[in-house]
Amino acid sequence: MGTSTPWMLKRVFPLLTTVILIAVGMASSTWWGPHLAGKPAWQLPDDLWGTMIAAQRLLHLHIGGLYTPPTGLVALPGAAVALVPIAALIDAAGLGFDVPGVHDTHPASWLVAGPYEIALSATALFAADSIAERLGASRPKRMLLATGGGVTLWSVSVRWGHPEDAVAVALLMYGVLALADSRTERSAFLLGVAVAVQPLVLLAVPVLVVMLEPRRVTGYLTRAAAPGAALLVVALAANWRATLTAVADQPNWPVIDHPTPWIALAPHMSHGAVAAGPGRGIAVVLACACALMVERRWGGELRTTEWSSVKLTELLWWMAVALALRCVFESVMVAYYVWPVLAMALVAAVRHWSRLIPATATASALTFVSQASWRGRWTWWTAVTAGLVLALVFARGTRSERRLRQMIISPEVPPPLATTSSQGSQDNRLRNTT
Repeated sequence: MGTSTPWMLKRVFPLLTTVILIAVGMASSTWWGPHLAGKPAWQLPDDLWGTMIAAQRLLHLHIGGLYTPPTGLVALPGAAVALVPIAALIDAAGLGFDVPGVHDTHPASWLVAGPYEIALSATALFAADSIAERLGASRPKRMLLATGGGVTLWSVSVRWGHPEDAVAVALLMYGVLALADSRTERSAFLLGVAVAVQPLVLLAVPVLVVMLEPRRVTGYLTRAAAPGAALLVVALAANWRATLTAVADQPNWPVIDHPTPWIALAPHMSHGAVAAGPGRGIAVVLACACALMVERRWGGELRTTEWSSVKLTELLWWMAVALALRCVFESVMVAYYVWPVLAMALVAAVRHWSRLIPATATASALTFVSQASWRGRWTWWTAVTAGLVLALVFARGTRSERRLRQMIISPEVPPPLATTSSQGSQDNRLRNTT
């Protein structure tokens, strides 16, 4: 009888990367980061505290305060739900939830919340490694994938404090794996929880849905909509005005973050904020166009046959393209918005060194370039968009390279009818000659 590989050995690369990321993240935020910056205050991810306050309110069943200041919550309540365990621990220890500032430059709650939210974000590393294993990637490639994933994940977890983005993408990846294994109900549930945590994954849904048999689409989407709808209904019932304003408009501040050329079309709100604008509608339409490209490429083949590595890789790549549309058409951008695209692109590139190495290098460079404070509408947006395109191009590979590899993996065999017809033509020519 064979023995199964222990989980820790099986996932050793994302596990080690998680440990290193926690160590580097905590040290850089509390020790050598402030020293290098010449500031006494810890360098902490400001965005995390609002979500933690929302989690504390949820813990105390103060649901009406989920979308009221100072939470700053604009996504579905799943983001707050994910932080409830650590909120309970901080609350029990009496450490407080005050936003770091001049009166609290070294909040002790960060020593508890930091490792938790970084580890929570690292679920994306384990999901990526699971897909890489499914694709048959070698262990050295999986090691590079985990390393590149850890570098890019720094922006989401350590720098900005948005573990919900990483959790949502991780659940999306696990949902893809479940669908590849014909576990449709499990896939729908995972996708639904992903949307409830962070709706950004909705752009990838059309690409995923075309993989379903038409008779299963309605049930799949219904199950996927249930978790987010349930949380939203509860929040609306508790405070419908604040919830509707936050979730529907999703205000952002161009004075603080990066305005893009699409801000010219975005509705202006109070206090200098702008709403998402029509750019998101364009992104949704183009995401559906990506799904049509997938449907045209494969037709119903994936619905009736086992998913090969080539087809799963292409599906992941198209999902990365769909997620990139958010960055291209958003009216106001933040540096961590690029991470979901990079995470999915790296997984799509993992099978071949010629794709993985340049894609990892590009993703790592873009992670740090995107932290720049350029304020022009075109400068930052153009650089980031170019970086995303470059990462997607490297992850895709050249057309001739893809064609050659597909021929090697699944060579095309002429159909019997064509062979018979060809042989018959040769027999007729031979008889005529005779």
